[in-house]
Amino acid sequence: MTTLSTVPEPASRSPKGEQTRQAIVAAALDLFRERGYDRTTMRGVAEAAGVSLGNAYYYFSSKEHLVQAFYDRVQEEHRAAAEDVLARETTFAGRLQGLLDAWVRIAQPYHEFAGKFFKNAAEPTSPLSPFSEDSRPARDASTALFREVLDGSDLKLAPALRAEMPELLWLMHMGVVLFWVYDGSPDQRRTRALVAQAVPLVDKLARMTRLPLVRGVVDDVVGLVRAVRP
Repeated sequence: MTTLSTVPEPASRSPKGEQTRQAIVAAALDLFRERGYDRTTMRGVAEAAGVSLGNAYYYFSSKEHLVQAFYDRVQEEHRAAAEDVLARETTFAGRLQGLLDAWVRIAQPYHEFAGKFFKNAAEPTSPLSPFSEDSRPARDASTALFREVLDGSDLKLAPALRAEMPELLWLMHMGVVLFWVYDGSPDQRRTRALVAQAVPLVDKLARMTRLPLVRGVVDDVVGLVRAVRP
């Protein structure tokens, strides 16, 4: 697997350096949407951002690194969009619905780009895969959001299941993302309907895990998750 090189941490970047970095990211996203991932080059990104090719490579060693910056940007926007609902809502279903709705809302401008570049991200060995080691920071940040959904809610779970639940919710989210990529309905209405229908079902199933007759199955599910985790 390709390993993406590092760039200076945000705390050590100058305001001008951060402005340059954001300009490169914005230019890359525009070109990804316009030309697609495969036809976008680092030289083209540098020209669109108004920086030298060497400067572009200083901040991002490859196109893959630019996509990781895109993942980080979406994650930051997702957290900001979900802050209100997480601050006021206490039910598990309400918090989960709010978080997923927020993602569909902030991701909408990127829908065409996501469809064009999905074939690259779907390759199992690609660093662009949401399951890759390179994507771990964005994946961990997203999983932490689902942990926040759980921790601030009224949902009671067995300790073993509670420990695994944020990752299970993230995997469910990946299913929603995949559906969204292929959703050609206006404003991705079918994805919004999927979320609206799926959340109450997840809520009911989660609450059923407290029933004595279901606990054995829950233990089997937790064991399965732990067995297949890398």
